[in-house]
Amino acid sequence: MTTQEDLRPLAGRTIVMSGGSRGIGLAIATRAARDGANVVLLAKTDTPDPRLPGTVHTAVAEIEAAGGKGLAVVGDVRREDDVTRAVEEAVATFGGIDIVVNNASAITLSPIGKLPLKRYDLMLEINARGTFALTSAALPHLYESANPHVLTLSPPLNPDPLWLRRHAPYTISKYAMSMLTLGLSGQEHPRPLAANCLWPRTTIATAAVQNIVGGDAAMAVSRRPEIMADAAHAILSRKAESCTGNCFIDDDVLRAEGVTDFGAYRYGDAAESDLKPDLFLPGGEL
Repeated sequence: MTTQEDLRPLAGRTIVMSGGSRGIGLAIATRAARDGANVVLLAKTDTPDPRLPGTVHTAVAEIEAAGGKGLAVVGDVRREDDVTRAVEEAVATFGGIDIVVNNASAITLSPIGKLPLKRYDLMLEINARGTFALTSAALPHLYESANPHVLTLSPPLNPDPLWLRRHAPYTISKYAMSMLTLGLSGQEHPRPLAANCLWPRTTIATAAVQNIVGGDAAMAVSRRPEIMADAAHAILSRKAESCTGNCFIDDDVLRAEGVTDFGAYRYGDAAESDLKPDLFLPGGEL
């Protein structure tokens, strides 16, 4: 017999996410909201940017339109006070925290010698330090959840030196996110806690792909953010004790859920075989 929990497994659960004003983070948030989840977004985008769509406030409006409850916390994941405030406001508003999604990320693909120190610091502070800060601040509250999850949007640890040779600074920052998450999964906890990474098989049609990776040509061979949202939903719906320490790939997760046709996730008209693998996966070099 199918229960309401089976149909809406994230109903009433509280997610704290870094970023999420647009792109993959917003897609994950609105998918959870369709179950009736509470979503707290810690993001800097208080006012519109002519170069990028959406603010933390428009994101919360989308979350609520999808059927969830949203809370905008204007702040920077690099600032300890902002992270602490986001966690405290989540607990005060919704009574606890069940899920942390480390979504905020900065990307610059310049190699050593061409990357300014300021951009290097930005990537390390948002990607690595931000993941550590938000996860650490939320951990005591996750231990009070019946099924706590930490999900980090970061890649599998690929030993191929290609990724260091091409853009070592960005690679270090993203691998740090994965290493922190895998480290968390291996720690002792007072109750089962799931700590996993999720990465896309292909490039995803986001502002970063449009503006940094390859413009319209890259977008045409990408999938839509909804594939990451559906994969994240599947992971976060699993029991913590049987789902931890993984670096998941989005379509592998969905295949395990019985999905066989991924055509609906394509952003453009490119055939499945022509889609561009994402960075850190075979064939994903730019």
